Amino acid sequence: MANDEALRYPIGRLEIPDTINEGDRLDYVKRIGALPKTLESYAHELRERELLDRPYRPGGWTAQQVIHHLADSHLHAYRRHKITLVEDHPNLVPYDEVRWAELPDVFAVPVQASVEILRGLHLRWEVLLTQCTPEQWMRTAYHPGSDTNYRLETLAATYAWHGDHHLAHLKLILQGA
Repeated sequence: MANDEALRYPIGRLEIPDTINEGDRLDYVKRIGALPKTLESYAHELRERELLDRPYRPGGWTAQQVIHHLADSHLHAYRRHKITLVEDHPNLVPYDEVRWAELPDVFAVPVQASVEILRGLHLRWEVLLTQCTPEQWMRTAYHPGSDTNYRLETLAATYAWHGDHHLAHLKLILQGA
């Protein structure tokens, strides 16, 4: 069981500190901004080594599904951040990420398409978050799927972790796990 946990969560489960400071926020923004460059490098190596159809663990998604999932998820995340900034405590729209990862486009479209989506998306997202005031970081939203209230800063923490989490899955594949 511990081995399965280590493969599912190679960087550990998400842990958001009770108190987030400016340095933490800057770290989340930096990690969000850096994801596309690392992902592009991993995607290139996975293609070259013909590993895109390999799962990161038994029963897990393939590298191709993980890469396309990052684009799907982070499109939602970017929208969630923006809506939190412009609406008063909005409801965040959940989606069935497992079913999305099984749709035909995930298998038919080259992963480079999702890498390109993420490159532009993360640039805008990083700039958006860099410009947030302390008051904006405190804005809130509700996610009915997890029955959780988020502050903008906890959303950023979540998606900084999420990107690192899936990069670690791709690294497992590259390392032959």
